[in-house]
Amino acid sequence: MMLLSSSANVRVHIAAGVTDMRKGLDGLAMLVQSVLRADPFSGHLFAFRGRKANLVKILFWDGNGLCLFTERLDQGSFVWPQVDDRGGRVVLSAAQFSLLIEGIDWRGPEQVWRPSAAG
Repeated sequence: MMLLSSSANVRVHIAAGVTDMRKGLDGLAMLVQSVLRADPFSGHLFAFRGRKANLVKILFWDGNGLCLFTERLDQGSFVWPQVDDRGGRVVLSAAQFSLLIEGIDWRGPEQVWRPSAAG
């Protein structure tokens, strides 16, 4: 994802649980402030998942304005972290987030092919 390669300081905050996907820029920014207790204008990525688990919205402040990115999987679902408390969040590395956004289980990806011999 281009956003992650632009700065090594960008963190990815995953909002635990389910979010109402009818929310737009302002609604998600308010969730970041009130529920996640974070600054939506920090330049970090904030990801939210819908109830069906096939839709993710990502909120990002690029320095000029808020950006809202949406990813929907045609098949399968996004593997989302589980947190006990309401309003919890999980911070993922860029590599983990790249797997998540591709619909791959980021918690323990399996290597599907390995060469049997060199050459």
